[in-house]
Amino acid sequence: MTRVHSGYMKRTRSVKRVPSAESIARLADQGKDVSRYFTNRGTMMQPIQRVNVDFTGDMLQELDRAASELNVSRQAVIKVFLRQALNQHHLAQQARRTG
Repeated sequence: MTRVHSGYMKRTRSVKRVPSAESIARLADQGKDVSRYFTNRGTMMQPIQRVNVDFTGDMLQELDRAASELNVSRQAVIKVFLRQALNQHHLAQQARRTG
């Protein structure tokens, strides 16, 4: 039994490679137009600011246990818990204003 080839090549998609942020920054530093890399569809993020926070040993142990249970870093636990607390605070403020 012989195989019959159909005589055409399998179509492949050309993949557009997106340059890294560092590459885009280098191009911008060289005065090149980098506007094609920006779609204006995202949201602008504020720069991250590093802060120092003091915790008691017991609190750190609790945070580390939570981080271990969730399989994430201590920093991730702190960020999530703080975000939840701020959300609750804002909801409580809204309830006071409207109620």
